[in-house]
Amino acid sequence: MISWKKSLILESMPILEAIRKIDVSSLQIALVVDENNILKGTITDGDIRRAILKGISLEDTVQKVMNSNPTTVQANADRDTILDQMKLKKLRQIPVIDEQGKVIGLEILDEMLSSRERDNWVVLMAGGMGTRLGKLTNECPKPLLKVGSKPILETILENFIAYGFRKFYFSVNYKAEMIEAYFGDGSKWGIQIKYIYETKRMGTAGALGLLPEQPDQALIIMNGDLLTKVNLAQLLNFHTEHTAKATMCVREYQFQVPFGVVQVQNHHLTRVEEKPMQKFFVNAGIYVLEPEVLKLIPTDLFYDMPTLFEQLISQQYQTAAFPIREYWLDVGQMSDFEKANGEYTEVFM
Repeated sequence: MISWKKSLILESMPILEAIRKIDVSSLQIALVVDENNILKGTITDGDIRRAILKGISLEDTVQKVMNSNPTTVQANADRDTILDQMKLKKLRQIPVIDEQGKVIGLEILDEMLSSRERDNWVVLMAGGMGTRLGKLTNECPKPLLKVGSKPILETILENFIAYGFRKFYFSVNYKAEMIEAYFGDGSKWGIQIKYIYETKRMGTAGALGLLPEQPDQALIIMNGDLLTKVNLAQLLNFHTEHTAKATMCVREYQFQVPFGVVQVQNHHLTRVEEKPMQKFFVNAGIYVLEPEVLKLIPTDLFYDMPTLFEQLISQQYQTAAFPIREYWLDVGQMSDFEKANGEYTEVFM
């Protein structure tokens, strides 16, 4: 059991330190306290990701993003009372305080219910030809290319397994027989793997129209050429907390304009900004969909995931953006492949 004391952080500290606390402790929360350990607020991973979306600097103090009125329990609260509070307010952690408001513990939902396997299906898109990698994929499908000591798709699979996922679909096309021969039915990893066979290009969402069964829980979809350390438990929690029908993981992308940018009104020069930095959120290739969303995907037709989200937005479905702040790399080109091999040991070992 991880000590809750590792989650304590002073209210004067920067948000970056809260991120470190959340990641190092694995408790998915930082408890904001003063010098006497009096609770001032809480910060969850979701709070930080919402702050990123709002453009708040990670150098700002935790006061800017913390929940200053968190739900707490006293030391004498029984298990049923705590679980009722968690269920009522959809909380996964509740600080325990004494009569003076000092933190003396932290109740964790997962620990109270004990660890359980996740029943959510995961679909890994592994049907692409990987033409941008040139001769590397002439004889080997991109998901089976080795980065570090193992194929890209195996690293992805093991990351999901570490978070309790046990049910997988691999969507395959190019050299599908090689992928199936390597992974089989998943018994080597103690999991279940089924296959969706694409006979033509289906796009990033079209293969979902070939699913032989309707899932009864949220479905996670991920491109099979991504290497990332994204916290999948926090992704599912974020999706649930925002009552989203579909969640898209996004990544901040920035570039510097190599010229001075001018603004003109009529013939007047109103502003000159020298080589400004532009920032955008881009699609990161990982999604969570509720089962009812699948009915919008056409059967046996090319259909991309951005098109699905555009349709959801136009029909006023609740959608969410989950910002990835962890390691993320799309192994799309030779330079990415070389970069992944150079960073693999440090990131994944």
